[in-house]
Amino acid sequence: MARQGLSRALVTASWLAEAVRAGRVGAGLRVLDASWYPPKERNARQEFKERHIPGASFFDIEECRDKSSPYDFMLPSESHFADYVGGLGVSNDTHVVVYDGDEVGTFYAPRAWWMFRAFGHKEVSVLNGGFKNWLKEGHPVTAEVTQPTPAVFKARLNRALVKTFEEMVQNVSSLNFQVVDSRPEGRFRGTELDQGLESGHIPGAVNIPFHSFLSETGHEKSIEEIQEIFREKKVDLSKPLTATCRKGVTACQIALAAFLCGKRDVAVYDGSWSEWFHRAPPHYKVSELKRSKA
Repeated sequence: MARQGLSRALVTASWLAEAVRAGRVGAGLRVLDASWYPPKERNARQEFKERHIPGASFFDIEECRDKSSPYDFMLPSESHFADYVGGLGVSNDTHVVVYDGDEVGTFYAPRAWWMFRAFGHKEVSVLNGGFKNWLKEGHPVTAEVTQPTPAVFKARLNRALVKTFEEMVQNVSSLNFQVVDSRPEGRFRGTELDQGLESGHIPGAVNIPFHSFLSETGHEKSIEEIQEIFREKKVDLSKPLTATCRKGVTACQIALAAFLCGKRDVAVYDGSWSEWFHRAPPHYKVSELKRSKA
């Protein structure tokens, strides 16, 4: 397998299809379906059982998280992550390709991509265009669930890629790093509810909705287009940057987009608005909506 294939943050459906046809999915290449949907809308695990990329395993974000946290999808411990991905046949030498089946093209896959990177794994890629375009291009699917041979994965959290609530609070006054919020504009401005929560944003944050980086087909836009998006929002990719959202998922789209531009050190505020809303003082929640004191 060409080394350039291992160094890219994105792989194409045709590249992965060729790897599947050549029988390369195994200890050296693992494919993970990282789909997640609201329970009342779709069942990710059931859909995986019905059809998925041949040789793929299901990466269950509900299982690979800190279940003791009151906030959704917080990073698990090093040992939890290591045990979980090791059970999926991923070692430190495995090239991991993640995808999801969301209709936009890519939604949860960048979260899995970032999790691997946060725990020190470099050879991880996102399937550009997701399962949606895999199907559209006519590549093979299967209902056969393979059982990968367990592997040993050693995880070491890179704390430079993760921001805590305390660090975010300190940054409001220190402005040590830029903050980009990937939620839709209405939720960022505070004019619409954010999945049941009153919305708004962290002081000083810039809004770039994650779908801004995706084309109409669901593929990542070109590097030139992504760079222009950051420039228009006056985000300087040569300076420290942290991404946030509702629960640390679409923020990873910001990290991925910046990575494609050569910036590999974007941190994600893992707790994001879910934690900020519950813990930050009122004057640290910027909103255009006047809240009732009742």
